Amino acid sequence: MGAQKIVLISILVLFYVFSLVSCTEFEAGGENGWIIPQSSNQTDMFNHWASKNRFKVGDTIRFKYKKDSVLVVSEEEYKKCKTTKPELYSNHDDTVFKLDRPGLFYFISGVAGHCEKGQKMIIKVMEVEPTPQSPPPSSSLAASSTHKKSNSSVRKTISAGLVTISILVLTVLSVV
Repeated sequence: MGAQKIVLISILVLFYVFSLVSCTEFEAGGENGWIIPQSSNQTDMFNHWASKNRFKVGDTIRFKYKKDSVLVVSEEEYKKCKTTKPELYSNHDDTVFKLDRPGLFYFISGVAGHCEKGQKMIIKVMEVEPTPQSPPPSSSLAASSTHKKSNSSVRKTISAGLVTISILVLTVLSVV
């Protein structure tokens, strides 16, 4: 009976750890999506939206658009709205981009004239901060649970780990 208690406690600890490791999917621009700003006073709307969110390594950005595209470019290309050497180009109406490192990411529309009208965005991905009890993280799966959410974001917990934990708990409980 002692070994079963140890297994159960171990499973509960693993469940807690997996519940802290989460990633968020953000929809670029919030409810409006990846669109051309409608007026000249909205030319910074995407950067305004991005500044209200806290992005971390492992989060994703979903770009929803029609008859448009999204490019990941360098800072210089972002400033000049150049689309000649993008790091990523997608025009599939629904693009998901994973933020795989800390630092700045520069996004622009690939349709002529859209970037100049304000369809561009800079996202700053936060450095991973180690918790006081643990060593610095060695992979992009390390995460902070103090993560600001927006209405347009969907919290996505790593479900495979949770399903596995749930199955293990049910198995142990059926043995007891």
